[in-house]
Parts: sequence; structure tokens; C-alpha cells
Amino acid sequence: MKTYSEERKSAVLQKLLPPLSVPIATLARQEGIARATLYAWRKQLLGASPGLQALPAQDSTWSAQARLAAVIETATLSAIEMAAYCREKGLYSEQIIAWRQACLASQTREGNPHSAHLAERRADKKRIHVLERELLRKDKALAETAALLVLQKKGQALWDQEAEVK
Repeated sequence: MKTYSEERKSAVLQKLLPPLSVPIATLARQEGIARATLYAWRKQLLGASPGLQALPAQDSTWSAQARLAAVIETATLSAIEMAAYCREKGLYSEQIIAWRQACLASQTREGNPHSAHLAERRADKKRIHVLERELLRKDKALAETAALLVLQKKGQALWDQEAEVK
């Protein structure tokens, strides 16, 4: 089993923490250290420093619920309190501002792709209804025309029979 110096261990752990927040799998490949070792080091670090959060700063690793929770938690904070919150969570205030704007944009009709889809769907349903009514009208007209043709043929056949009899 390899032993690593404290300097190397702390340098590698710095890469795991925000603002870099390099994933363990990537760091293991870069540094040539086993993933299990990196997980153990991180666990020791988090156990020794309860103020550190395990959530990394990258947007892609924050779930939508976690982003919304961060926006809600920081909604009433002053700039100084927001900066402290961001340092604690390993975020930048710009990220939270962007998340807040995304939340607000999703609630407006212009920013909500779902509402645009609903409007398009309503228009499609209306068009389908108009086309179905037109199709029904044309089907009735076609049936009437077919009935008239049948009657015309029967009438002509009757007239032809009468002409033969006389």
C-alpha cells in the first residue's frame, strides 16, 4: 500500500473541494491514486470539518430541487450573508442569481416552453375540430350524391321497363 505525504494529500483534497470540485473518478485518473483512497480522504476531511458540504459547485451536479432550495434560502439574505452562504456551499453568487432568473423565467408565459407547447396543442385541437366538421359535411354530401345517383339509376331502369312493356 502506497503512502502519500501530507502535502500531496492536501493538494489533492484541494482539487476535490470548491471552487474546482473535480470529480473523484477524474482526479483518480489524473493523479494515479485509487478511487477508494480518495473517497476515504474526503470522508476524513468532511468528518474533521463539519462546516464543509459534500455538494460540489458545478451546476450539472446540483439537482433542480437543490438549486430551487438554494434560491429560496438566499432570497432574503443580504449581499454579505449571501457571500457567506456561497462560501459555505462552494458556490458563486452569480450562479444563484442565474438560478433565480431561470426560476422566474420558467414561471412566465414567454419563458415557459411548456405553455408554448400547450398553446400549440390548443391550436392543433381547434384545427382538428374544424377539419373533422368539414369532413363530416363532405361525407354527408357524398352520401346524398350517391343516394341520388342510385335513385336516378332506379328511375331510369323503371322508365326503360315501362318503355319495353308498351
